[in-house]
Order: sequence, then structure tokens, then C-alpha cells
Amino acid sequence: MFSIALLIAPIFALLVIGNLLRRHGVLDTDFWRLNDRLVYWILMPSLLFYKTSTADYDLSLVSTFATVILGSFVVVLIYGIIIWRLSFFSGAVSSSIMQGALRHNTFVALALTERIYGAEGLALGTLASAMLIPTTNFSVVSLMVVMTAKDKSQNIVTAIARDLLRNPLLLAVLAGFACNTAFSGDIPILHDTTRILGQGALPITLLSVGASIRIKQMAADWKPMSFAIFGRMILFPVATFIIAQMIGLTELQTMVALIFASVATASASYTLANQMNGDAPLMAAIITFQTCLTFITIPVTLTVAAFAF
Repeated sequence: MFSIALLIAPIFALLVIGNLLRRHGVLDTDFWRLNDRLVYWILMPSLLFYKTSTADYDLSLVSTFATVILGSFVVVLIYGIIIWRLSFFSGAVSSSIMQGALRHNTFVALALTERIYGAEGLALGTLASAMLIPTTNFSVVSLMVVMTAKDKSQNIVTAIARDLLRNPLLLAVLAGFACNTAFSGDIPILHDTTRILGQGALPITLLSVGASIRIKQMAADWKPMSFAIFGRMILFPVATFIIAQMIGLTELQTMVALIFASVATASASYTLANQMNGDAPLMAAIITFQTCLTFITIPVTLTVAAFAF
């Protein structure tokens, strides 16, 4: 566990540095807002396009990997629905629990896969992202409509569905797969440019994620937070590991899947909670606490799983 902790320590060090820069006003709010846009629209799409368009994917791997990634997702989805239907929580609170358990921070997951498992791990990470980005958005948005049930929810869903079709991360992955299929080698200029841009994506993203952490927002009701933490950091990894063992994934494939199952929920969950009448303060607390908790839980999860191989 100590060796894994040492490997991922620089990732979390960047989160801490980003938080300190924001808290002490070294870089103002406008910088972080513009930086988030740069990462979302340019740097991260470049990284995803480059990796998906140049990776050598085996179709049999895609199907087995999808079974593990999406199978464990469905397990946690059912868990979230059970919590909503059987608990005394309101629809708004239940929707934040759902987001906290289901959604994942793609950027941190990709940074971890590259840091620990190199280029091969990052290629698998982009494949996992391609599967989870559309699945998560469509399922979470649909469920939030039912849970929060407002008159204009359908309009909001239509707008979000439209935004999803314009999602630069999803479009970059689709374009990358299309390019991978159509061309056998690198495309001059295009691949050189996206490779260079992609190299800056992860460190800049990690600084921004760190800047978004608000320690004071952790003061929330612990009961709904505990349900979200259990779903995200215990149930999701356990379901992923069990299905991976049943399917017969290799150690590397299993570990990459576990990273995506173990990272904190996405920072965008707060925005979605605001847009769709969820419990936004609770969502902010879940994001912050989970992000801090992963300093410990990810090394533990990967170390425990390694004993099976």
C-alpha cells in the first residue's frame, strides 16, 4: 500500500497546491473559471482524442471491459434507487446521494491511471471514460427528473440532452474511435497538436479540482453523506472487482476499472444539483469529503485487490 501511496502522492499534491493557490488568492476566481473552460473545451478533449485514435483496441477486450464497467454501474444504480424508495429522504436529498454514488471524476481517474500504469493504463482509462460518460449522464439526469419532479424538468432534460450531444469529451472520444477505425497510422499535424495539448491537460486539471475543494462545506448531514460514500467507495469497487474476477480481466484491466470505481464523484455534480432542484449544499459536502477521503481509500482499494493476483 505504501508504494501505491507514493505513486499517487504527486496527484494529490497537485490537488493541495491548487486549493492553497485559490485560498490564498495567488490566482483569482476569474483565472480558475477560465482555466476550467480551457480544460473542458480544449485540453481534455485533445487528450481523449489522441489516446482513443492511436490506441490498439481489441474488440474482445472492449466487450469484457464494458461488462465490468457497466455491470458495476448498474449495481450502484439499483442501490441508489433502493435508497430513494425505501428511505425517508426527500427526492432532492436522494438525487444528491445518487450522484455521489454513481458519478466519477474522469480527470482524476485518468491522471491516476497514467501515473500508476503508464501509457497502457491511460489507454484503458480513456476506454472506460468513453463507456461511462454517456451512460452516467443519461441515467443520472433521467432519474433526477423523476426524483425532483418539477413542472419544467422536461425542458431542463431536453437542454441537458442537447448539451450532452455537444459534450466535447464525448465528441472527442467518438471522433477518436472513428479516426482509429478509418486510419492505420498517425495523421500529421492533427495528432502532433492533440498530443502536445493533451500533455498539459492532467496537471492543469488537477490544480483546478483542488481549487474547487471547499473544506467548510463538509459540515452537512452525515446520514445522507454516508450513503453516498458507501455507494461510491465501497459498493462500486467491490462490485467492479467481483465482476472483473468472474469475467477474467487481467490485473492491469481490473486495477484501471477499480480506479474509476473508487475516485470521488464529479465536481460537475454540484452544477447539476443546482440546475435540477437537487440538494446542492449536500452535493458540495459530498464532493469535498469524498475527494479528501480518496487520499486513503484508493491506495487501500488497489492494495487489497492486488492480493487476488
